[in-house]
Amino acid sequence: MGFADRLTTEEKLRIVQELVPGKQITIAHIIANPDPILYEKLGLNPALDYSKSAIGVVTISPAETAIIIADIAMKAAGVEIGFVDRFAGTLIVTGTVSETEAALNALVDYSRDKLGFTVCDITKT
Repeated sequence: MGFADRLTTEEKLRIVQELVPGKQITIAHIIANPDPILYEKLGLNPALDYSKSAIGVVTISPAETAIIIADIAMKAAGVEIGFVDRFAGTLIVTGTVSETEAALNALVDYSRDKLGFTVCDITKT
């Protein structure tokens, strides 16, 4: 008989979930030439020339590090910040495919080489 089976109907099971973040980038992905509807669904400002556009998506922990990598991405290439969430560790950037790739390479390299993070490969679709 498991713990939950031993509870009476009057007792409540309390589950505490904790996030113990490592220093890591878990997703670094480039969506090259996305369909314009994707921009709208994400609430992003679409580029004037969709054929030269890309969306970069990164997740990082600890979450506050999203602020640092957003700064690195903007300084490394001509990308615009579509979204940054310092609570969830999500960063979305937009720009040309080459700008987005340069931005993601810069932030992954910095996170690995300067911050000592474990990083994933940058993927592209």
